[in-house]
Amino acid sequence: MANLKEVRNRIVSVSSTQQITKAMKMVSAAKLKRATNAIVQLRPYANKLKDILANLSANLEAASSPYIQEREPNKVLIVVVSSNRGLAGAFNANVIKTANQLISTRYAEQYRKGNLSIIAIGKKVQDFYEKRKYNIIGNNNELYAALTFENASKITEAIMKGFVEGDFDRVEVIYNHFRNAAVQELITEQLLPIPRAQQEVKKSSNNVDYILEPSQEEIVNQLIPKSIKIQLYKAILDSHASEHGARMTAMDKATDNAGELLRSLKLSYNQARQAAITTELTEIVSGAAALSNG
Repeated sequence: MANLKEVRNRIVSVSSTQQITKAMKMVSAAKLKRATNAIVQLRPYANKLKDILANLSANLEAASSPYIQEREPNKVLIVVVSSNRGLAGAFNANVIKTANQLISTRYAEQYRKGNLSIIAIGKKVQDFYEKRKYNIIGNNNELYAALTFENASKITEAIMKGFVEGDFDRVEVIYNHFRNAAVQELITEQLLPIPRAQQEVKKSSNNVDYILEPSQEEIVNQLIPKSIKIQLYKAILDSHASEHGARMTAMDKATDNAGELLRSLKLSYNQARQAAITTELTEIVSGAAALSNG
């Protein structure tokens, strides 16, 4: 059994760790509230914009917009959204795992030919792929310091420009979809070209007959770029909220585990202290008995 000093030092150490994890949980909870409000407010607008675009572009020819033109995916860009910091459980590891699986299965040939590029949004993914010598485009780690639609749109505009100029034939986005503080769902979406399924009008009672001015083509040509920007911005906001939810959950579990460890250490400390007291009493009694017999 460990001596009293060792157990006492461990108790102090675990208590300090528990205070840190508890504070981090509270900070993440406050940030989660703001991040949740942002994504919840954006989702209805993004979904409605997507529905309108689907209705308007149902009969639009592929040549009418460069963003809906299907090409053979010889050159692929993958946008991987993670966080700048760790201590969020398996949040970042799961994103990287999903991206690696996508590369090794669907785009293995493009990777072997050197035609696969990655845009990392988040320091964890940036560092991971830089160490493994992937073709990383840009550095977007500072985006979370000022997460606005304007700043996110700069990344999207560069992606759209590369797609139109033929630098990429397909663009995929991997991110964590926020459901609640404890549940994040990994999503892989095709950003460009816009999937044809999004542009087909499904026969349902929800279809709307729009009156268009000045023309359907001109309106769609304005909506498509905006829709692409909104889609990527929504993915980043989803990931941002998921990060704080994952970190809050991880710190909550860490705090609980520290509490259980403290209870175990205090029990060990009391047992060691009781054994020490018993030993001292035995020595005192034995010494008194020896003096009495003498």
